[in-house]
Parts: sequence; C-alpha cells; structure tokens
Amino acid sequence: MQLNEILKELKSLSNNEIKVFKAKKYRIQSDNSWGVYQKDLQTLAKKIGKNTDLGIQLFDTNIYDAQLLCAKICKPQEITDDLMEKWVLHFNTWEICDSFCMQLFKFNTLAIEKALEWSKRKSEFEKRAGFVLMATYGFANKNAKNEVFEQFYPILIEHATDDRLYVRKAVNWALRQIGKRNVDLCKMSIQTAHKILKIDSKSAQWIAKDALRELESDKVNILDYPRNIYRLV
Repeated sequence: MQLNEILKELKSLSNNEIKVFKAKKYRIQSDNSWGVYQKDLQTLAKKIGKNTDLGIQLFDTNIYDAQLLCAKICKPQEITDDLMEKWVLHFNTWEICDSFCMQLFKFNTLAIEKALEWSKRKSEFEKRAGFVLMATYGFANKNAKNEVFEQFYPILIEHATDDRLYVRKAVNWALRQIGKRNVDLCKMSIQTAHKILKIDSKSAQWIAKDALRELESDKVNILDYPRNIYRLV
C-alpha cells in the first residue's frame, strides 16, 4: 500500500464520535486526531505489513492516528537513535507514548539507555516514556538478568514525588511489573515500595500503597523470568 491509500483508508475508519469518546473516557485528546479505534489500526497494520519507510512517512503526516499506525508497522531494529529522539518529542497523550514504547521501542537495542535517559526529562510524556520502558522491557527480553532491573529502583524512588498523573502512574506500573518478574525482584520491589512509603508526598504514598497491594497479595502473578533460572526442574 502507498501512503495516500493508507490515509484514505484511515479516513474511512475515522469518526468524530470516536474522538469524543476517547477524550471523555480515556482522557486522550489530540488536536490532529481523526478518531480511529486501536482495533481498527491493528487490522490495518496487519494488512500493510512491516514497513519502516512507510511508517516514517505516516509519522511525518503529523496526523495522530497515522502516527499510532507508524508504531505498529515499523521494524524495531530499524529505528535509529535520531528517530527515537524525534518521535518522543511529539508524545502528547499516554496512548501514543505507550503505543511506541510497548510496540516498538522496548524491542530496540537502545531501550534501556532511553529508559534511563527519558526518565529524567521534564516533559510529562517524555518522562513517562522512560518509565513505560522500565515497566515493559522485561516482556521484550525475558532472559535479561536481574541487574538490568535493579538499576531502576533508585530512579523510581527519586521520581516518586512527581505528582503528574501520567508520570506517577508509570512509576507505579514500573515498580509493579519489575516486581512480578521473579521472586527475588518481587522482594526488592516490596522493599523499594516501603522506602517510597516513607516519603512525605501524596504521589509517593499512592505509588507505594498501590504497588504493595498487588505485590504482597497471595494472588500476585510471578512470571519466573528468566525461566532457565527460576523454573529449574
């Protein structure tokens, strides 16, 4: 498919009511959105197939829905440092931030470097991107050693006082997901949550209590990664 064909199909899938619904229910608001559901974007992405050059063209249209589609069709290892830095500057909703981090960036060899770097940014969604990578990298690299994730704990503690909604939720998400990776990281995440709990901050209190609620539960789902270590027969 060519760019003009894709944009034509995107337009046919769009509906202003979808845009209003996403804004009302999910707080997803973007001035350049046409209003297309994620499920329809996913179907279209399968039809197009993986094509990084086409993905870059879609992003450069500055159409929100085309940019979401970009994240679905690019090949992770073809995404350069320059592209990652260019694209993260355009993140203006949690949806586009999480789409790029979860569907594309977490599979890139620069994922950890960007997690560490972006978590220090001032912009809410650039900063969120760093913590989303911390939360989701474990699913891209199931054999990563615990040391990869342990380096995130001091950063989670440092930024637990950020009271912006999409930052604090991402910090909490990262703390919980790292803790569910294996029993050792679960213990360390619980210890980290208790350290955060001592911080005099509403944001920190919420992050810690919510994480402890899940990680200390009898029903917590520990994934046992890497499984060649944590599921030895």
